[in-house]
Amino acid sequence: MTATLPQIASQIRRDIVRMVHAVQSGHPGGSLGCTDYFTALFFKVLRHQPQPFDMNGHNQDLFFLSNGHISPVYYSALARSGYFDVAELATFRKLNTRLQGHPTTHEHLPGIRIASGSLGQGMSVAIGAALAKKLQNDSHLVYSLHGDGELQEGQVWEAIMFAAHNKVDNLISTIDWNGQQIDGPTDKVMSLGNLETKFAEFGWDVLVVENGNDMDQMLAGLEQAKARTGNGKPVCILMKTAMGKGVDFMEGSHEWHGIAPSDAQLEAALAQLPETLGDY
Repeated sequence: MTATLPQIASQIRRDIVRMVHAVQSGHPGGSLGCTDYFTALFFKVLRHQPQPFDMNGHNQDLFFLSNGHISPVYYSALARSGYFDVAELATFRKLNTRLQGHPTTHEHLPGIRIASGSLGQGMSVAIGAALAKKLQNDSHLVYSLHGDGELQEGQVWEAIMFAAHNKVDNLISTIDWNGQQIDGPTDKVMSLGNLETKFAEFGWDVLVVENGNDMDQMLAGLEQAKARTGNGKPVCILMKTAMGKGVDFMEGSHEWHGIAPSDAQLEAALAQLPETLGDY
């Protein structure tokens, strides 16, 4: 029987906590919070061809992860959707692995088109890819994902202005609006203000997904964003999520931005996440 999207999401969450626990290193919080987005995108919305992997992505949709520290969810989504063998997830963050803590390109891991993790750069890359598709008369779309704390980087806003000015309307950029960053709540570290108004005033078409951890809402938001492309404006999805979603003791806490669960915590987390596709 074909797995449902919620079942796939549960397995990806299991992958995340197991990967981070195994090496006692990594970023589980944001990965868990963005799992439903990755599941909806890679298993339903994205028009992509995992094999053979084409670095240029001609005649398919492209995805760029800007907040590269949430690599666990990215790697799991790639493996589970067919880019590489699921068993390779067991090499996460180990010496000489292709699954580095932040995605990089020199290991030639299928699905990875840019090195990411230096926050603030992914928007610029995605815009460049979207403009390239226009030059090539390729009607496919470019998607990108960014953390809300990442919006404290100035380069992001320069890119946001550029995209609107140049009518990059084949771009859908999603903001993981979880209100948390490594040092605490974003409102306390550096308030982002009214993001919906800001993006709109910068010339973007903006939509809000009130619960990005609800699969139906996430799918509807992505489909609505697709329908708004081609109208002269880049599209922004403001996606409200809970950091650590799916594991009750991690949910909503910035403390799980970048720490690994203990043995007991792993056991407690896995008890909340049904195994649906088989662990690696």
